[in-house]
Amino acid sequence: MKIPNNISENLRFLVSELNLQLSHLQTYLETAALHVAKHILDRSGYTYNLRIRIQNACIETLQNKKQAFFLTHKLKALETIALDLEHLSELCRYCVSDVQSTKYRPKQYKCYSKMLTLIIENISKIEISIKENNTSLALEIGNTHKKFRKKNKKLQKTFIRTFQKKHSAKDLLLWISVLNNLNAMGKTLKHISESVISANLGQNINTERYYTMKTSLEQWSGMSVDKIKVEQVAQTRSGSNISGVSTLMNQSGYDAIFKEGKPKKLQEEKQSVESWHQIYPGLAPKIIDYHHKGKSASILIEHLSGQTYEKILLHGSDKHLNQTCNSLYKLLKKVWNTTYDKQGIFAAHIAQLEKRSQQVFSVHPEFIQQKSTICNYPVASFQTLLLQAKQFEEQYAQPSFSVYIHGDFNLDNIIYDPVQKKINFIDLHRSQYMDYIQDVAVFMVSHYRLNIIDTKQRQRIIQRALAFFYFVEQYSLSHKDDTFHIRLALALARSFFTSTRFILDKSLAKAMFIRCRYLLESLLHTPVAQLAVYTVPIEHLFSD
Repeated sequence: MKIPNNISENLRFLVSELNLQLSHLQTYLETAALHVAKHILDRSGYTYNLRIRIQNACIETLQNKKQAFFLTHKLKALETIALDLEHLSELCRYCVSDVQSTKYRPKQYKCYSKMLTLIIENISKIEISIKENNTSLALEIGNTHKKFRKKNKKLQKTFIRTFQKKHSAKDLLLWISVLNNLNAMGKTLKHISESVISANLGQNINTERYYTMKTSLEQWSGMSVDKIKVEQVAQTRSGSNISGVSTLMNQSGYDAIFKEGKPKKLQEEKQSVESWHQIYPGLAPKIIDYHHKGKSASILIEHLSGQTYEKILLHGSDKHLNQTCNSLYKLLKKVWNTTYDKQGIFAAHIAQLEKRSQQVFSVHPEFIQQKSTICNYPVASFQTLLLQAKQFEEQYAQPSFSVYIHGDFNLDNIIYDPVQKKINFIDLHRSQYMDYIQDVAVFMVSHYRLNIIDTKQRQRIIQRALAFFYFVEQYSLSHKDDTFHIRLALALARSFFTSTRFILDKSLAKAMFIRCRYLLESLLHTPVAQLAVYTVPIEHLFSD
């Protein structure tokens, strides 16, 4: 869709004005003419007004829902670009201010002039790259930064040698400051480039991620990335970006899922998916492609049809939810039985809790509880409680077997396809052989932490968490898991506490923290002789 005229015209005026200021800066660096400097310094108000006009026009257009539907990403990019262009004008004024303080003219100013010429050439490409959705042209704009970095290294060495000669340090530092401002211009052009690319793809993306995506998608599809539809579907808490991708011929959905993020996490996910294919084929999605370059990595995996358990829980019919839960229970039982290993693996739930404690306290500092008394009854500090619980866990919470677990068994990492009546797992970077209680606790608490106020819907959520508990309890009995309730109490305490780092609702977070303390105290206050018959008061825990 065409950019509204009031935005397009003001952008043209802003680009034209900036080109003029940059040309004047070239002249000033060569001649030190005061009237040229004055022209640059006096134009700050005009660039500011143009930037404000563009931003106001973008906001006005966004309020028009019919236009905003097609233009949202482009309008947001234009707002950012207008701000960046004004910043370039500001950097011009910084350069003038630096040079005004010295009469010294180094030979390097000729290199500065060439750098400014390159900036002017690339600024002139901005309008075309936006109007024509020209990603290749946007990349050319961004490459200015890379060229400037090389030039900067060379000039810095020259300046260091000059320091050792007759010129004053003050004069040289001022010209180095000009060089830094020119490099900042190159960096700003890179940011503009990324704004254009983001607008074209409909999601925020940097240059490095674009090249990673381009390589992966073009190898997969055999066609240019411009002919592939890319839509952002999620951003994980660990920083990964998840996009649905499809060829333009596919109008019904995605062909694959593209994930980009930290190499360590994606490598772990790749290895875990491959392990799942060996251990239990068909449960994990297929890996189509994997790339690792520098500080970024990407993985392209098959798109799984169906809906997440969370979406079905919140919006699906009772029949749909029953089918999902029944399929999930059958699958878990098969997976646990198939991967059953007599060698128990200690989960160290309290150590896991301690590892996340600083993140929790940064969001909820009120949880840092000191030793106190209630009606002359001593109440241990939370840190003391953790120390005691850690010692208790090491002594009384050893599992007798292990299974292969998901590792991040949240509601949105489970997908059910009602057509094939099949469950799939996603986001598998933490999969490993472990105590199955780890997954059980995460799954149950991820029900509780849903911030749903509606009473009827809340009851439905809690009932499903309890139903899952009874299913797992039966499994524990059939496998003579004697410390099931003890380990579950510790794991639930861990999950109740660590999940609060994602919750800003103080009432819900407090309720979860209280449940964490209650579980730890209930274990610690149970006589050793009674631990064999200890049971988690599950229905009280999962009531509001």
